[in-house]
Parts: sequence; C-alpha cells; structure tokens
Amino acid sequence: MSRINVVEKDTATQEQSELFEAIRSQLGMVPNFLKVFANSPAALSAFLGLHQIAGAGSLDPQTRERIALTLAQKNSCQYCLSAHTAIGRKAGLTGAEIETNRSGTSQDAKAAVAVKFAHALVEHKGEVTNDELQELRDAGYGESDIVEIITHTGMNFLTNLIAKASRVEIDFPTVELKSAA
Repeated sequence: MSRINVVEKDTATQEQSELFEAIRSQLGMVPNFLKVFANSPAALSAFLGLHQIAGAGSLDPQTRERIALTLAQKNSCQYCLSAHTAIGRKAGLTGAEIETNRSGTSQDAKAAVAVKFAHALVEHKGEVTNDELQELRDAGYGESDIVEIITHTGMNFLTNLIAKASRVEIDFPTVELKSAA
C-alpha cells in the first residue's frame, strides 16, 4: 500500500481529472506514480510539461529508456525498473539490451557513453569530470544532447524518488531488482 495518497478517478478534483484525462489520452492509462504526483496538480503539471518537452529533444526513445533503466537499477527503484522495462520493450529494446542497461551500459557503443554518463551523474551528484564530458563529445554528442542527457537523468531520478518514497503499487509487469554485488 502506498505511503502517500494515490489519487483515484472517483476522488480526483476537476483539475486532477483533467490531468488524468490528458495522461490517459497519451498512455491509455494513468500509472500509479502519476496518481501520487497528482496530490500536487502543480507538481504533476510541471513534470508532464518537462517530460513532453524533453521527449521532443534529440535523444532517441531507446537512449532515453536506457538511461531510465540504468537509473532505476542504480537507485533500487523497482517501480521504475518495472515501468521502463515495459516501455523499453515497446521502444524496441531487447531483453539482452535491457539487462545490459541495468548494468550501467549498452550494447550500442554511442548509447553506452550516454548511459555511463547518466550513471556517473547520479553516482557523483553531478560532479562529473572533464574527461567524462569529453567522452560524450567524442562519441558524437553535442552540447544540446549533453544537456538532454542531464535532463533525462534528473527526471528519472525524480520519478525514482516519488516511487520509492511513496512505495506506490507497481502497475506494470513486475521486474525484480538485481542484488548489489
């Protein structure tokens, strides 16, 4: 049971209902973590706006999902790991690629650099090195791409926090976290 209220359709305010309808029209459902976010329509609106804008950027959907998967595993967020495994498969990631992403890398050489950087951002609380930034540039990522990788890392860290703090019920096929080595 969630430790933070999960706003349901029958208890939602008009503003929450309108947000839910917008989400449902895009996803076909309203994931439970967004129902937790809905306790603050302002926070939910802000998240949805950032998510929409960031999704229109230069990073391909597969790389965005790779980042989400590595952070979900790194941050031990089973809700996000389960959600992004399902979303990643819809985006075209194979089971082997998803496992690789969970380990903090990718089978795709360019994407591996982005995933590694996202992992480093969280690991070092943003204190990345010049060499790590140069590795992104050497892999073909421009300044816009670098900012987008940071943005997606931040968004995923935020969703990891919401899901873990609330302990919201997983409403995707459940994926078990790997034990820390």
